[in-house]
Amino acid sequence: MKLMFASDIHGSLTAARAMADRYAAEGCDRLILLGDLLYHGPRNDLPDAYDPKGVIALLNGMKDELLCVRGNCDAEVDQMVLSFPILADYALLYLQDRCVFLTHGHLHSPENLPPLKHGDLFLYGHTHVPGMTQVNGITCLNPGSVALPKQGHPATYMIWEDGLFSIRRMDGAEYKKFTV
Repeated sequence: MKLMFASDIHGSLTAARAMADRYAAEGCDRLILLGDLLYHGPRNDLPDAYDPKGVIALLNGMKDELLCVRGNCDAEVDQMVLSFPILADYALLYLQDRCVFLTHGHLHSPENLPPLKHGDLFLYGHTHVPGMTQVNGITCLNPGSVALPKQGHPATYMIWEDGLFSIRRMDGAEYKKFTV
């Protein structure tokens, strides 16, 4: 199984298209979106090619490929135009017998972890900064942002395959790699 994780599209059609193209090129089995799909939010500048309606059409066309959690910029009105669920604050999945807690990062974060066991994984977006940290035996991973990267990082997404997490630039080049 090969999974792609992405976060923080913020209504950028350019970023959404690049993400969808990378998803297809990577040959992934599922695209997991960690929130903030359509709206740019009051603290962010408008992203390149801000076009929430275009992002809606693109994502609705991929609805069978997606697993999503709600970001702080996602609202009930967004759910009314999307053909797949986005309003769950978190989701759980298992990768090679390890529990993975998926969330956006505004309610739970590395500083405010949910109840997890030593060795579990915590995947989140929200900060727009890609990376990995260890907190009390919990591995915390962030794919960064496909549309509005921060702190000098490029736009990124993350791939999981065979126990390896790889953060990649939007051109597919590896940016950071983690074995957890």
